[in-house]
Amino acid sequence: MKELVNTTRDIARELARKYSTMTHDELDELESILVPMKFAKGQKILNEGDVCENIYYIDHGLIRQFYFKNGKEVTEHLGEDGTIFMCIESLFKEEPTRLQVEALEPTVIYAMPKRDLELVALHNVNIQMMYRKILEESLIISQVHADLVRFESAQSRYKRMCKLNPQVVLRAPLVYIANYLQMTPETLSRVRSATLMEK
Repeated sequence: MKELVNTTRDIARELARKYSTMTHDELDELESILVPMKFAKGQKILNEGDVCENIYYIDHGLIRQFYFKNGKEVTEHLGEDGTIFMCIESLFKEEPTRLQVEALEPTVIYAMPKRDLELVALHNVNIQMMYRKILEESLIISQVHADLVRFESAQSRYKRMCKLNPQVVLRAPLVYIANYLQMTPETLSRVRSATLMEK
């Protein structure tokens, strides 16, 4: 498995670059709460029934967030390098989640414990801003996915995903991409062929 290449300082800087500029002291504060975690391919990051206590940043790797409905798996989110994930309801209600998260590749993530993050955000306006932007981004991603499966045709869904998440489309198993887009693997194969023929 790939060793930790980035340090907690690198990740703090990356989060600041992406979400909010920070002073040297704020970077120190943010770095102090980051918890590096490594997962092998197929390993569970969160199980159903766990309470999600962290916001997670993926340094490198690929994750799948899913749940069971009528005995079938439903993929709710696929996340790749440089993105955030969390079980938002469990995080804020502090209740067990019905979701599960697994690593689809060897994955290194950095956890930001919600309690620690809220404590440092109290005294650091830029960390507060980062926290807010992360939550906004998470809600927007959920809304985009909901609208995608509600309003778009199978072909439009796939094309949109290629545009928004090209790395996920290249790296995730097709069965999970199909599941995420709420279509059968057969439909996805047809849609992919048609899309390739258009190019």
